[in-house]
Amino acid sequence: MRQFLKDFYHIDIQNEVTVYGRNGFMDQQYLYFTIPTNDREVIHMEQAALAYYLYENGYENIGIPIQNRFNEWFSQFEGKQYLVIKGKPLKNRTVPSHGQQLAQFHEIASSFQYEPQEISSYGQWKTLWTDKLTAIEYRLQEKAKQQHNHYYQYLMDILPYVIGVSENAIQYMQESESEFRFNKNDQGVISFRRYENQLTDAFMLSADFVYDHAVRDLAEYIRMNYLLEEADNFPIIQTFLREYEQVRPLSIFSWRLLYARLVFPIHFIDSFEAGFYTEDYDKLYHRLTAICKAQSIYEQRLGTFFHDMHIDFEKMGIPQIDWLNSTV
Repeated sequence: MRQFLKDFYHIDIQNEVTVYGRNGFMDQQYLYFTIPTNDREVIHMEQAALAYYLYENGYENIGIPIQNRFNEWFSQFEGKQYLVIKGKPLKNRTVPSHGQQLAQFHEIASSFQYEPQEISSYGQWKTLWTDKLTAIEYRLQEKAKQQHNHYYQYLMDILPYVIGVSENAIQYMQESESEFRFNKNDQGVISFRRYENQLTDAFMLSADFVYDHAVRDLAEYIRMNYLLEEADNFPIIQTFLREYEQVRPLSIFSWRLLYARLVFPIHFIDSFEAGFYTEDYDKLYHRLTAICKAQSIYEQRLGTFFHDMHIDFEKMGIPQIDWLNSTV
């Protein structure tokens, strides 16, 4: 990739680095990531618009797409299409608590004046989840007919469970759409495809940005912690949400969206989709069995979610899914 960056971008690489699990390159000033992508250009341009807005509002540690020497956003190299992202990581930052940090990010992100068309999921969860479930069910069944191995045998055994839980989440989401108790914080914001503490990192990539309801990031942070085996992660989540609400209080509508997203098993679906791009079936099998093992703990934690977060869901009129309560 050194020669690729030199030939296509006139960049002389000094060092190769790994930043938060991503392989990157550095010259004398900047950090570069080469991102293989099949996405359309408009998607990356919308993400770049969000990144430039955040950069102009104080988030200088964002990697932004750059054009090659032919003034093109994409470069073809060894049969693949790449986007190159450039940025400058910040060091020795003083940041607020994590919950306040994400809330402040959402406050700034809520002032972005234009809703993107291609990377927006705002107000579309029920439809997007339904479409994703239908598409992935069909594709997995077709792959299972072609690939007779232990991974797909196991996957087809658990697929009915994933479909059932997904349908529960979709039904809950549909019922929540009639909820009228919302506030100004329920408008769309710049958010992350899967929030995994990116704001605490020294560097963020524009390719991670989407446009959605703010609780998307809250839900994915909680999901990440719920899937860990550690028994003492409740105080972490409680503190995180309390700090967040000091800046951006959640409405009843937001709590219902948060719960719906936690019920929807996107961690399973992400794993299924990752399997479409590799044939390392042993690795896929072990990863899927690990997710299944963690799911029983995840269900138990979700069954006591409102109680653990000190939310009086009965007084607030927030319904729960009955079978999740029975797992406690």
